[in-house]
Amino acid sequence: MAKIRPSGGYRDLRSFQIATIIYDATYWFCERFLEPRSRMSDQMVQAARSGRQNIAEGSRASATSSQTELRLVNVARSSLDELLLDYEDFLRHRHMQQWDPDSPEAMAVRRVGQNRTDQSDPSDQPNQSDAQHYALYAGWLDHVDPAIRANALLCLINQANYLLDRQIEALEAKFIEEGGYSEQLAVARLARRTANRSGQTDPIPACPQCGKPMALRTAQKGKRAGTQFWGCSGYPDCKGVIDI
Repeated sequence: MAKIRPSGGYRDLRSFQIATIIYDATYWFCERFLEPRSRMSDQMVQAARSGRQNIAEGSRASATSSQTELRLVNVARSSLDELLLDYEDFLRHRHMQQWDPDSPEAMAVRRVGQNRTDQSDPSDQPNQSDAQHYALYAGWLDHVDPAIRANALLCLINQANYLLDRQIEALEAKFIEEGGYSEQLAVARLARRTANRSGQTDPIPACPQCGKPMALRTAQKGKRAGTQFWGCSGYPDCKGVIDI
């Protein structure tokens, strides 16, 4: 039996690919320009790692919990926000210039990501390793000037956050439209039981009001107490009913 909801596939997500670049570049940035055992170095590396790991964990959790997936993607977004502030602090404390978002330098970094993000179908993008993804930005991320590295990473973090915002919006819309895993599992179980009894191939009707699958229910009170009816799986938001 196929899974009710797919999971994994996070390595194909552009947000995960950029988060991996950010993590690797942050590790090497802190190794070279900060005291490796300092609190700031540790916090920056951990924030970068959290951004990457939580995207992956959220993707794996999608098979069984929409809420867990949303929570983990939001954690990834928050971690990268924290890292963004650390790079801004690094530049400000050392009196280094932060690139304007529309500066030629920032636009050059952003164009690399925009050219790939515009390809909405991941299958249109060549299969590349983490090293190949990193190589696209190596001219900035391996530069001897820490200001150039930090500014390029700010551009990448902003891109990752933009993609995560879109990902969160899509997950919220899907949850509203399809419900969570428990709801889908209950509907699938009901469909199997009803199909086994009736021999029908598509036993569950759609709600006449909102179009969602109906759920078989039993009246608890009133003149029809004890009788079954189809009630909308979106109840109480939708009160569509079909008599049996």
